Amino acid sequence: MMRQYELVERVRRYNPATDEALLNRAYVYAMRAHGTQKRASGDPFFAHPLEVAAILTDLRLDDATIVAAVLHDTVEDTAATLDEISEIFSPEIGALVDGLTKLKRLDLVSKRAAQGENFRKLLLAVAADVRVLLVKLADRLHNMRTLHHMKLEKRERIAQETLDIYAPLAGRMGMQELREELEDLALRNLKPDIYTTITQRLADLATKSERLVESIERDLTAKLAAQGIKAVVTGRQKRPFSISAKMERKSVAFEQLSDIFGFRVIVESLAECYGALGVVHTTWPMVPGRYKDYISTPKQNDYRSIHTTVIGPKSQRVELQIRTAAMDEIAEYGIAAHAHYKETGGKDDIGGVHPRLATESGAYQWLRRTIELLAEGDSPEEFLEHTKLELFQDQVFCFTPKGRLIALPRGATPIDFAYAVHTDVGNTAVGAKINGRMAPLLIELVNGDEVEIARADGQSPPAAWESLVVTGKARAAIRRATRSAVRRQYAGLGRQILDRAFERAAKSLSEDKLRGALPRLARQSTEDVFAAVGRGEMFSGDVVRAVYPDHKDERRTAPPPLQQPMDGGAGRLSLAKGQAMRLTFPEGGSDVGRADAIPIRGLDNDLPVSFAPNGGAVPGDRIVGILTPGVGVTIYPIQSAALAAFDNEPARWLDVRWDVEADTNERFPARLALQSINEPGVLAQIAQVIADHDGNIDNVSMKRRTQDFTEIVIDLSVWDLKHLNAIVAELRGKRTVSKVDRVNG
Repeated sequence: MMRQYELVERVRRYNPATDEALLNRAYVYAMRAHGTQKRASGDPFFAHPLEVAAILTDLRLDDATIVAAVLHDTVEDTAATLDEISEIFSPEIGALVDGLTKLKRLDLVSKRAAQGENFRKLLLAVAADVRVLLVKLADRLHNMRTLHHMKLEKRERIAQETLDIYAPLAGRMGMQELREELEDLALRNLKPDIYTTITQRLADLATKSERLVESIERDLTAKLAAQGIKAVVTGRQKRPFSISAKMERKSVAFEQLSDIFGFRVIVESLAECYGALGVVHTTWPMVPGRYKDYISTPKQNDYRSIHTTVIGPKSQRVELQIRTAAMDEIAEYGIAAHAHYKETGGKDDIGGVHPRLATESGAYQWLRRTIELLAEGDSPEEFLEHTKLELFQDQVFCFTPKGRLIALPRGATPIDFAYAVHTDVGNTAVGAKINGRMAPLLIELVNGDEVEIARADGQSPPAAWESLVVTGKARAAIRRATRSAVRRQYAGLGRQILDRAFERAAKSLSEDKLRGALPRLARQSTEDVFAAVGRGEMFSGDVVRAVYPDHKDERRTAPPPLQQPMDGGAGRLSLAKGQAMRLTFPEGGSDVGRADAIPIRGLDNDLPVSFAPNGGAVPGDRIVGILTPGVGVTIYPIQSAALAAFDNEPARWLDVRWDVEADTNERFPARLALQSINEPGVLAQIAQVIADHDGNIDNVSMKRRTQDFTEIVIDLSVWDLKHLNAIVAELRGKRTVSKVDRVNG
């Protein structure tokens, strides 16, 4: 366990002006508070907060953060109180400990919904002071280092969560070294065999390649020096997790990897970065497509460096990262490094003000955007899903026509780009130009693309976009827009249902009167009432009585049994209870002319309408609608046997009519049951008849009942009843078909 003076010395190495008395006071306070508490390993519990503080000293954080790390478990696990800590140390330290204590209470290895909600709280807690996140990451790192003391099941849950959330979150904050260690530790616990194998292979390779690495370091340093560039060149192996991920991603064996080693070139100035790049590219051939300039276009977490890959000595692929010492510090320490710029006046390596101070760093900007999603009303599971999408992705950099830089995850489309510009731009997007040329909205963007989005007023995003975009912001916005559209559909349907219900009751419906009845209906707005009626959650008769309490429904009698009207004759279906409606067929049996019924066009209309699952319905059929809560309206032919199931639920019956134009190109579903002679070519003959009549077969099922006959059920799409009857008539005329019936559920 680290001694008191050792903690002070660790801080003094990078902060000679440290408050030694404050550190000593925190050490003694926490040690006394934890007393004889033990960890799962059997070690004193106090060793854990000390190790967390030690990790933060490696990040060279301020005294308040180090003290908060030493004290972070005291309020939760001991008799210490926040008021006492704030009084003994400072309100600033008390606030940090408070944030960490709230996070300590979270069980982040729980079910998905709870995990999502807890991740919300995590980001909200760090929004006020990102040092809370730094302590939390250090806390997770030490817990991962000692995870082998836990039971296997718990080890796997914590390791998976670390891989899902904490490691990529550290990466987003620019803390690459911490991220890589978290990933390696997670791999060791999740896939110990793979971890052990890769680690052993790396050790063997390091022994064999030691001279090669030293040779490249020496040769490159000499070549740069010859051009007047003073540089520090260091070689390093890739980490086990990185190698495992690449082997899995590219489906290759360890022996097939050609870029196990990478080299870092640290120079003194920005100009020397590009000078060193020129030396490298004129000495060794560059591998095409492996050059990236993150200095001119930094990553969102402020990472700046030049990446290139060359064919080096002995035809070995060599990855190079070229950057200044200041860039290297940010690359290693991320947001923790910004404190140093703030303390030193914000000067960077090219003599100007550093582009982003601590409160304006790219990592902070991403954090703020992520927290903005919290206010959008997504469920915890959706928020976790969207945030994970952004945490895991690498980036591409694209531009608006005005030159604004937009950073997006790898694999992003113009739709993602549109939503990154603004939610309204995404919601109204109808097309895109990439580098001045028209392009599909679903094409994958690449670095440097200039993207212009074409928009149309009144446009709304298709629900299918949600599964095609890659950014959390786009998915969240599309899902919200889809929900709003569905709500509008239900509200529109509900309004039509209520209009007809009030007409039948000989009452007038107005928004003002309906607004006055909201308390009785337990709804916040008239829109809520319309949507509830449209979904079937509230019946129209109840709304009529809420607006007109004295109204009495004279038709509140039991419904008569469903009668199937004769073909070509008039028919009436009278239903009496609640939302009971008359389904009236005018002279000649057609129901198309009913002006007071809700018009039905098909599956592509603006109402939540579907057709009977077993047989469907086609224009020309006498139809009735059944309202299903949360689903919408299902349309049945009046002769469907399935309607008998709804005899005792008259409030669900709706008056509906066809509203199909003569020149429409919309097809409707129908089902036929055939009995055919069992001989070769019968199915082909049946299909040919349907094709000759311009019918479209959606599904076919066959079952042989006897040696001589086969039963065939065909789902097809037709224009209308006349079209369907023509197909049935010709099928009945075939010698090989003994029977044809239409199935009506």
